Amino acid sequence: MEFAVPQLLVSLGAVGMAIAFLSADARSKTSQALAVSLASVGLSIVLNSIFRGPGNPLPLGSTGWFALPEAIAIVSVLEWLLRVRATIPAGDLDTRGGDHMLRIGQGAGLLYWVLAMIFPEVRAREFLHAASSAHAFLTSGFWLFATPILVACTTGLISTVLLFNRHPDRSERMRVLAMVLAVPFFTAAFVLPGDPAAISVMIGEMVFLVGAVQYHVLQGQRGQFMSRFLSQQVADLVSERGLDGAMRQNYLEITTVVADLRGFTAYAQAHPSSRVIEVLREYYDAVGRVAGQFGATIKDFAGDGALILVGAPIPIPNHAALGLTLARHLREAAREVTRRWSSTGHQLGIGIGVASGYVTVGVIGSSSRLEYTAVGPAVNLASRLCEQAADGEILVAERTRELAADQALEARTPVAVKGFSQAVPLYAIGPTVA
Repeated sequence: MEFAVPQLLVSLGAVGMAIAFLSADARSKTSQALAVSLASVGLSIVLNSIFRGPGNPLPLGSTGWFALPEAIAIVSVLEWLLRVRATIPAGDLDTRGGDHMLRIGQGAGLLYWVLAMIFPEVRAREFLHAASSAHAFLTSGFWLFATPILVACTTGLISTVLLFNRHPDRSERMRVLAMVLAVPFFTAAFVLPGDPAAISVMIGEMVFLVGAVQYHVLQGQRGQFMSRFLSQQVADLVSERGLDGAMRQNYLEITTVVADLRGFTAYAQAHPSSRVIEVLREYYDAVGRVAGQFGATIKDFAGDGALILVGAPIPIPNHAALGLTLARHLREAAREVTRRWSSTGHQLGIGIGVASGYVTVGVIGSSSRLEYTAVGPAVNLASRLCEQAADGEILVAERTRELAADQALEARTPVAVKGFSQAVPLYAIGPTVA
């Protein structure tokens, strides 16, 4: 069989883009849906090239199955948009309308294939490449197949408009807008004759590729920055489930590690702000490296304080032992920073508190600004213990000691802690030699 070279090249381009997006993030359902859509576009072009190409006549009644890749492309691109919507926080907005619109559009795509199976000759004669004849657009056969495609496009457009009410960030806006601009070129290929149809698809591919590349560049830059503060497990979870799924509210037992610089207030008053910023930058870097090493999540930086969660949002069975090990490494890493930046009369140090217990973790905030938070007595207790820790000291709560019974801890006299009605049993990992 002979292939029309322009159509074949455009088809290979679509399949190549599908492979590229899938290989870049094979576990992401968003990438999977996009890859299926692009691969289906490529297959559709090949099949139509066989059918319409010179020297390849086929009985019109046998071409109904040729509409299947087209229907799959419609359904999967709307599924891609549905997956994108799931990764963008909706805040208090009701998302059901947009999701229902996309399901209606997918139904229209399937209806297009059913009609092609029932009326293959009508599709071939009156719909495909209809632009070759000025009168084709006036036939009932043309509108029989054009209508479900227009319904699918309209529902996708409406859902996209509703998506922008969530105020997605710049990278998300760019790739969604790129798809919106590309879809008319893909759709036009249904009715354009051979070479113009291939050119239209190629333009659609290029338009979407520009937006997708910009999206991945911005996401890569963001990922590089955020990877210094969030564990790789969290990044993987967001990729697989989307932000909403990854950050859904949970009630977990975790270990909280709170660290705070000693002598920092006096140091900040005695030194230029530029030097203080450099100290904090190195300190934050050190905390980020240690947290990432142990798969922990930095919930918050507040001045010279850091709050680290071990076991959220990804549950970790041995979170207590891991939290104590993290605390030891964090002490040493912070001490490298404090040794380097301490000055005569203004010594910097580090104190750490560790507590374990059940907390509620999840996202709070508005649709434009979200914060991952943890609420529970363990968080407050770790913070109070950190306040009482001497330079180089790690104070540990009773529950952490119970969960990490094999760890060597020094028993201390129970202490009164603000917010707790009774004295709190206390253990410690004493300061190392500076």
